[in-house]
Amino acid sequence: MSNRALIVRDLSKKYGDLFALSHANFEVPLGTICGFVGPNGSGKTTTIRMLLALIAPSGGSGEVLDISIDEPEKYLPFIGAMIEGPAFYPALTGIQNLKVLAKIGGFSLDRIPGLLELVGLGNRGDSKYKTYSLGMKQRLGIAAALLPNPKVLILDEPTNGLDPAGIQEVRDLLRKLADSGITVFVSSHLLSELEMISEYLVVLREGRVIFSGKTKELLAKQQPRIRVKSNHPNGIQIAREIAEESGHNCEIFGDELLVTAPPEYGSELNLQSFSRGITLTEISPIHPSLEETFFEMTGTEMIHEAGR
Repeated sequence: MSNRALIVRDLSKKYGDLFALSHANFEVPLGTICGFVGPNGSGKTTTIRMLLALIAPSGGSGEVLDISIDEPEKYLPFIGAMIEGPAFYPALTGIQNLKVLAKIGGFSLDRIPGLLELVGLGNRGDSKYKTYSLGMKQRLGIAAALLPNPKVLILDEPTNGLDPAGIQEVRDLLRKLADSGITVFVSSHLLSELEMISEYLVVLREGRVIFSGKTKELLAKQQPRIRVKSNHPNGIQIAREIAEESGHNCEIFGDELLVTAPPEYGSELNLQSFSRGITLTEISPIHPSLEETFFEMTGTEMIHEAGR
């Protein structure tokens, strides 16, 4: 068996004359968390549906656990998935809902208590689903996806609509699952969360993969910048002139100057500013964020909506 959980080669889905996904190529290593990122309409859910054999591709190929997506019956027993939010019976308890799903899927009922403990619902298993908070409902959905004891877990927007505490709970859970050896392929528009937990990323734009690889490699593509402040009335303008004379791009936002330059340029800028009688009160490097890199790559700000 290879060390790849998912392999996609030239995978496409076409509706009429339009490509929902066009010639996508990416790989997801085993035992990692891979974030699946893209703005509205970029093809994330279409890709997930093809991997789960819910829709057929128009072209290309894919493998899940070294098995072709043309033979889903051979790999689906090893896959757990939650797409477009969990669906449960409101009047049943958490335990009862999981028992229903386990019986339908032919899964062991013995796993249910341990799964509830794993997702932090050990003391609420006997509570009715309708009394659960949104975060609890999402975690019960992940517990349901884990019923098959999967090798790969595919989640579509698992933190959508959650408050910061709920997001933290789901993030910690996904990290725990990956540490146990499960490969987690998670679609999300909350880039700050993906940056914190994802070792790998696949970025989509308009149905095309524009990046696939390690998160740190993507962040390395972001140009380094320096934040500069001064208490002198003309300090920012003078610092800007100095930086631009040295060939660096600059932008002023409020009372600060952002200089596109490596951190070591800060000392030179400080020295030249001081020689012109200007004291700089702050010179600090700005570490690139996934969100900034995403904006540059996709040219979109539709990031606060759930991507599809």
